[in-house]
Amino acid sequence: MLLSTSEVRYVSLCGMLGYGYPLQSLSRAMATQPAFIGVDAGSTDPGPYYLGAGVNFVKPEQVKRDLQPALCAGLDAEIPLIVGSAGGSGGAPHVAEFLDVLSQIAEETGRSIRAAVIEAEVPPHTVLEALEQGRITPCGPAPELTPDAVADCSRIVAQMGTGPLIEALRTDADIIVAGRACDTAIFAALPIMEGFDPALALHAAKIAECGTLCALPGGANDALTVTLREDHFIVEPANPEKCCLPDTVAAHSLYEQPDPNCFHEPEGTVDLSACEFEQVGERGVRVSGTRLHAAECHTLKLEGAALRGYRSISIAGTTDPGVIASIDGIEQGVSERVRANLPPDVVDGGYSLRFLRYGLDAVAGGRHRSPGPPHELGIVIDVVAPTQQAADTIVSLARSTALHQPFTGRKTTAGNFAFPFSPSDLRAGPVYEFAVYHLMQVDDPLALFPVRIEEF
Repeated sequence: MLLSTSEVRYVSLCGMLGYGYPLQSLSRAMATQPAFIGVDAGSTDPGPYYLGAGVNFVKPEQVKRDLQPALCAGLDAEIPLIVGSAGGSGGAPHVAEFLDVLSQIAEETGRSIRAAVIEAEVPPHTVLEALEQGRITPCGPAPELTPDAVADCSRIVAQMGTGPLIEALRTDADIIVAGRACDTAIFAALPIMEGFDPALALHAAKIAECGTLCALPGGANDALTVTLREDHFIVEPANPEKCCLPDTVAAHSLYEQPDPNCFHEPEGTVDLSACEFEQVGERGVRVSGTRLHAAECHTLKLEGAALRGYRSISIAGTTDPGVIASIDGIEQGVSERVRANLPPDVVDGGYSLRFLRYGLDAVAGGRHRSPGPPHELGIVIDVVAPTQQAADTIVSLARSTALHQPFTGRKTTAGNFAFPFSPSDLRAGPVYEFAVYHLMQVDDPLALFPVRIEEF
């Protein structure tokens, strides 16, 4: 599709691929003749497990349900579909899973699909070389990076900016499947490639990344249309039952940002201090005044997940006021007795034992709620240990000890905790943590993100 030199229109399908959206909204959005459809498919919000384990937090069936209508709409309109952070965390196994879904769609629909694929995994030796050269700094409160932390990671990804996506757009592919990507890059790449103001393009992308989360009624699972012009952009929900207001759009400009006046992207700092938000019609908002302070050097955010052990949990609840009043002492006593009863090698191997407290109607179902101290308490006994067997053993010991732990005023021999499940002890499997959450300075922001073409 040939773009107008005065404006570019596009569609944000929804806040996350797989979370769902009304098909009618997609149809209404396509009637605006957009230049592309964009959608984010990943996040670090669910934690490091999914990056480390190489699995998606959204199931393939959900991805397929959302992807097929959007892909077919793009093919019919001869415009690209841009997907960022494919497969959830954007690593090699995540991208491979997404491409498998894409292959299924091609086979079932009989459509020919040309995909531009951008991988985002970074080899450990590349990170270690940058670390040795002093090109890596912590992102936020992360500690200084060490070679051991890099070696511990099962995989490391880098968040690409607009550059690699622009290179992929130049291939005229039907769909761009990007590994880990900045959310804004998905929506800002084509406008920047076409010469539109990068400041406005990035700000519009910031609003668009979560679909209609900037609209009322709230919720990310719907389509948003964006019109970007020389000196402003307009956002409007595709769903006629939703509307954007200046305060809802301004609020979303601050989404996940520590500074209300700006946000940072690989392209530089997007300055919001002079922005104006104006109502357009009943459902749209016009935004102007955004400025960009270009980055002095190229940096990429690295995310690396390392295996830290295995988890087992046990869930229990109580309505015994004596237990609730004595819960601190009970937990301390259980921790001490568990440690005393474990074999030395298990203790020396290291483990964590936590008691997570939840307190709303898990036992009584709200039938006896009263003011004052909570009338019930839910406890999650959480154990992480170097092996699954050790975690299973420790949580079993902690659970049985808690059942018989003495406390002041106790009148029973056991039974002060109710267990909703049998078996009461549940395996949660491998536990990962972000061992790498740092910024890496690079000379060429494209070098780590080669583009390849795959035909389906």
